[in-house]
Amino acid sequence: ELGWISKVHVNRPAVVRHAERIKKWRTVKGNWQAAWLLKAVTCIDLTTLSGDDTPSNVHRLCFKAKHPIREDLLKALDMHDKGITVGAVCVYPARVTDAVNALKAAGCNIPVASVAAGFPSGQTPLEIKLAEIKLAVEYGAREIDIVISRSLVLTGQWEGLYEEIRQCREACGEAHMKTILATGELGSLANVYKASMIAMMAGSDFIKTSTGKEVENATFPVGVVMMRAIKEFYWQTGYKVGFKPAGGIRTAKEAITWLMLVKDELGVEWLTPELFRLGASSLLEDIEKQIFCHVTGSYALQHELAMA
Repeated sequence: ELGWISKVHVNRPAVVRHAERIKKWRTVKGNWQAAWLLKAVTCIDLTTLSGDDTPSNVHRLCFKAKHPIREDLLKALDMHDKGITVGAVCVYPARVTDAVNALKAAGCNIPVASVAAGFPSGQTPLEIKLAEIKLAVEYGAREIDIVISRSLVLTGQWEGLYEEIRQCREACGEAHMKTILATGELGSLANVYKASMIAMMAGSDFIKTSTGKEVENATFPVGVVMMRAIKEFYWQTGYKVGFKPAGGIRTAKEAITWLMLVKDELGVEWLTPELFRLGASSLLEDIEKQIFCHVTGSYALQHELAMA
């Protein structure tokens, strides 16, 4: 529906002012903070996307995915029997089989997500993107994080972008598809809104801010614009699309702020792993440190949270 796209206008100064206010929100304390942090854990896509990934470090990641917080800390919070795990494990296609086997051996049902479609640059022919998606699904990935061709946005080829994402959605089959917009490379907030709308029209289950490899990753102005697009799409169609900020989210305080922003913009019903994810590799370490401090009254020494 190109009419939605042609009418888009984003008031950048207003968005930036709103984002500055978000940064000043007071964080919660005590048991409330612990509760928000445990909620954040369940929404994390625990990720390793390094050139030196091996079966052994993927297995280690999967163990951490099943046991994200030390058992004694969960017992102290009376949360040890609530089945707290991360939302998914995210790897490259070549490591999907390792992750699937590790999680199966651990006896848990955490989904494996795979990046695909020319990640992170998107500078790959469409045929190869589709083949990579199909292979990742064949290997056992239940979620696919595709990345769009930024050039289609920057040159205003909205129908071309729609068709590319639609074909990727088709290639995913039963797997959920998260569409990475790489917002730091789209040029403007208006383009972020337009790309968000196109991605949702083409069948994306989630829209995601960044690959984590750009200079600018998840920011609050971009988050506000993408969530307003999600809200508009829901009002127009009745279909709920998930949101995933990714890249540069490293502290427990940032994670809570993102959760609060989602609650403020989209409502409590979006605060589930089915509709909200945090893309992160080092965030879990800081969350576990904060929970350790809440339970014990002191910060953990390095050896006390070795698996972090």
